[in-house]
Parts: sequence; structure tokens; C-alpha cells
Amino acid sequence: MKCPNCGNELKDGHLICEKCGEEIQIVPNFEPEIENSITETLSTLAAMQEGEDTKTETDTDEDKEYIEDTLDSDEIIPGNRKTWVIMSLIIIFIVAVISYAMYAYHVQTVEYQIDKAKEYAANESYTEAIACLEAAYAKHPDVAQLLFLEADYYYLQQDHGAALTQLMKIIENGSFPYEDVEEAYDKVITIYANQGQYAQINELLRNCTDERIVNIFQSYLAMEPEFSYVEGSYAEVIPLKLSSNTSGTIYYTMDGSKPDKNSMIYTAPLFLETGEYTISAFFVNDYGIESEIVSKKYVINLAAPNAPEVELYSGEYTEPTMISVEGTEGCKIYYTTDESEPTADSVPYTGPIPMPLGKTLFKFVNISEEGVSSEVTMRTYTLTLQGAISTGQAVSNLIQRLVDTGYLEDAAGHSKRLSGTLSYQFSSVLRVGEDDDYFTIYEYYDDGTGMLSRTDKVFLVQIYTGQAAQLGYDEEGNFVAVPI
Repeated sequence: MKCPNCGNELKDGHLICEKCGEEIQIVPNFEPEIENSITETLSTLAAMQEGEDTKTETDTDEDKEYIEDTLDSDEIIPGNRKTWVIMSLIIIFIVAVISYAMYAYHVQTVEYQIDKAKEYAANESYTEAIACLEAAYAKHPDVAQLLFLEADYYYLQQDHGAALTQLMKIIENGSFPYEDVEEAYDKVITIYANQGQYAQINELLRNCTDERIVNIFQSYLAMEPEFSYVEGSYAEVIPLKLSSNTSGTIYYTMDGSKPDKNSMIYTAPLFLETGEYTISAFFVNDYGIESEIVSKKYVINLAAPNAPEVELYSGEYTEPTMISVEGTEGCKIYYTTDESEPTADSVPYTGPIPMPLGKTLFKFVNISEEGVSSEVTMRTYTLTLQGAISTGQAVSNLIQRLVDTGYLEDAAGHSKRLSGTLSYQFSSVLRVGEDDDYFTIYEYYDDGTGMLSRTDKVFLVQIYTGQAAQLGYDEEGNFVAVPI
């Protein structure tokens, strides 16, 4: 195609001359029916004009007589035959103008341009098809179908950038119906996804203000993690939960440092106890898109419970004594005897404890339901029994008695009832009744693997006589020694 202004050869698809800047108007070919109608009209006009000229020059005497007779009659004839011819020409001209105007209007309608574009596209003449759509869109910028078709034809030519440009016009216009906007987002996201450009999808959706659109395509979006508690000060332990908008992984730190993919992975609530915390986290979705890092500060100020009250003072004792501890309502007491600090994983206090032989350091702590620990209460006890047999002798006396009664087959702990062996270990000193003192000895079972499991039996050996018995309880729940 050449520029009608300067004659410069135009490149395919260009609507503006690169040499003189003249805008090229593409006018589609007339439809055959209308073109034939106009041709016939113009031919008729020419023929009639030629005929009139001929008749004017060759009027006969008969014609003159006819005119004279007509003038002598009572009829009033407005003008002569030439006037009628002129009027006919004018009418025919008006009809031709109207026909052309109707045709011109028809070829500029959206439907016509779309049909012509589809005809070009069917023949893979995408440049001409796009030119038709561009011409129509210039006059009808509110028709989204024009942009959709244009984007499709660009896409078929592998010009993804141009296709995205047309689709973004629908998204950014702000006046198209929701259905058209949603379809435009769907096509844009499909193009990006096919090219693996997930970061562009994430940016596109983050700039979208329509929550309906965002919800439809949120699997592509990497939003910052949401925190279940607002930052601030709390007087309780809080189970902080982190959540994401879709499937993926949350990485976090608790000391204010910047998290990365080597940081801790969130899998369960973070229990924040007394202290100050700065929780920083970011989210990575299944497409590898990372969110921004979000940080929140928490200060947990919990009132610590009172320390446990131990009734028995530290000191040296010469007879078995029970150690009682009074706790705080809503708390549990835990203790240790190996000089370690007591925690919720230590031995729980459930009732009075028999004082062990020798020197023992007890540490007791109250722990609230919120997990707050009190100060530790410490007691040191030294129990010495004058004239008592040794604990080793007490264990030997018990085993011998069990063999004598047939409970054991031999001193090695074999039993007809069990495939493994039984063993016995000293535990503590216990006062039974008002003044009868015993060693308590626990029974353990070994199934052959070397792993010991404690049975439900507790035996007694009188600390001075060495007589064996089994621990029992009377109707009131008091300790009694049951003879073996």
C-alpha cells in the first residue's frame, strides 16, 4: 500500500506514513449489491440526461401541436418536460446520496468491522484484521470485544507483548463490565503463566482493587503472613498463629533478625511466654513467589506465682520423715533431687514424699497454667538411721523371702509365671503406723531386652529386723505392712 499524500510505500499494518506523517484511512471495499445499485443509478441519470438533450433538438411538429393543445386546455401544467426531467434527476441523486450514506454508515459499524476482521483472520491475514479492529476501536472505545479479538490475533502472531497491551486496556480502563475485566485478567494471567512469569502475576494481583478478582486467582498471589494477635503488651501467654492466603511455606525468626529460606519453618502456634519478642516472617507460595517481610513486637508480662511452701525445714534427721509441700491455686508443683532446676518436665508433686537416706537437695517450683514459673524453693535433708541394716541387706532379705514363699524360683529373679526376670531396688524410708519404719523396695521386670519396667508391687523391709512385707492400705487409706 502507498501513501496517497506522498506515494511512500507503507509497511504492512502501519496506518501512519513514516515519511510525511499522513494518517491512512482504510475503507473496506463496497459490498457488491450496494455498489451495483449506485452504478445503475448513476447510469440511469446519464442516460436520461442524454435523452433529454436529444429530444430538445428533434422536436417534431406533432410535439408542438401537443404542447399548443395542452396550453389551450383547462389543465394547469407546472413547467415543461425539461422541468420534470430535472426533478427526476434530483430525486434520483437524493436516493443515491442516501444509499451511499447508509452504506458508509454500515461499513463503519462495529459488527461490520468485526465480521471483516474475522474474514481476514480466517485467511491468516492478521495485519489487515487488526487494522479493521483498530479503526473500529477508535470510534467505539467502549466495545471490549474489539480489544479481545485484537489481543487474540497478536497472540496468534506470537506478539505476546502487544496482546498484553490490548488486554491491559480493558483492565485499566475502569468502565468495562466486571465480566469483561475478569476475562481480561484470566487471559493476562494465562499468558504470564505459560511463560513462567509468576512474579508479574503476583504484581498484577497485588495492584488489583477488586477482591473478587483477587480471590479467584489468589493461588498465584504471595501475601504477607497474617498474625493472630496484634502487636503489643499482654499479661498472659499467647499462642501466636501465622497464616497465609494460600498454600506454601512461612519462614520466621523470633529475635528480630531478617528471615530467609534457611530460617525456621512455621508449623504450629508459637507460645510466647514472659519476655520481649520480635517475630519476623515472610511467605513463599507454591510458584516460588516471595511476599514482603512483616514484623511485629510483643511484650509478655506475666505475674509469677508464689514459690512453693515446704513445711519441713532443712536439717539432719534420724528417723523417717515425710516431706509435705503447699502449692498455689491454679499451679502445679514440680521438683528435682539431682540439683537440676525444676521445670514442667520434672517429677510432679502429688503428695508427701518420704525423706531419702543420706543427704538430699530438694528443689520445688510452682508453674501456672500459663506456663509461668515461680521462684524455686530449696531444702537440704540428711537422714541417718542409727542401728538400721543396710539397704543392700534389705534387698537381699526380700529376695530370699520371695524365694522361700515360691514367688521366685531363684535369687536371679526367675518366675514360673513370667518369661523374663524380676529385680528389686531400694527407694526410700517409710514410717508405717506410729513408730514402725521400713525400707520401701520397688519391683522391676526385664523381658530379656535389658529394659526395666516397674510393676505395681511395692515391698517393705523393716529397717532394724530385716523382716519383709508388702505395702498395703487400710480402709482409711493409711499405709500398712502386709506379711509375705
